[in-house]
Amino acid sequence: MVQLSANPVPVRHAEGLLHGFLVLKDMQDNLLASGELSQTVQNSRVTAELLFHFKDGSLYQETVVYSQRHFFRLISYHLVEKGTSFKTPTDWLLDGATGLAKVEATEEDGEQKKFAENLKLPSDVVNGMVTTLLLDIDAGSIRTDLSMVVTTPKPRLVKLIVTPSGEETFFVGGAPRKSFCYNVKIDIGGLSGVIAPLVGKQPPDTRIWIIPGKAPGFLKSEGPLFEGGPIWRIELASPDWNKNH
Repeated sequence: MVQLSANPVPVRHAEGLLHGFLVLKDMQDNLLASGELSQTVQNSRVTAELLFHFKDGSLYQETVVYSQRHFFRLISYHLVEKGTSFKTPTDWLLDGATGLAKVEATEEDGEQKKFAENLKLPSDVVNGMVTTLLLDIDAGSIRTDLSMVVTTPKPRLVKLIVTPSGEETFFVGGAPRKSFCYNVKIDIGGLSGVIAPLVGKQPPDTRIWIIPGKAPGFLKSEGPLFEGGPIWRIELASPDWNKNH
């Protein structure tokens, strides 16, 4: 069994109203989907929705509700993945208070599967909040352990191991700026974790770049969007006023 930590990340930068645009690309820089992130706050309760509309008609919709009173704590999480871009189209919901995870998935052969598991959730479950928490993790931390629920398609708890991987330079209008990169590794743990690399089931790491400082923010990420998926890149996008599109 995975030994999971139970130390929620303290709030150093309170989240607020947000509406931004993203693009999803493969590692050859081909555009796969256009994205949008919206976020609202009511008292200490944050609701964030991430949408990706794929060129092939597929949809990725992630909605997370969490509390940011002193610490970040998950309230609920809902993920919908449908369309041909996903190996196993899935619709699943996680209740942060009860630990109930309900999953509906369609296998490659078309078989429909449903699962309902009552998980004992630690207080540091970060589904839908990983990028947000990277803005609040102590920059001097050598390693941060967090918890996440994944579906394969059956829901299970895993550990996330977050480690810094150094500074990188990017440019805005030709001027150099410094970014900071984190590496996020899924630790499956137990016998499954020993076997996974041998049978190709160990998911690749995800790399996430942020701009540090007084007002840290997300820049881009590279990693799989779903279990068994390829490495894709998520980047910030700006409005295009070209009327010929």
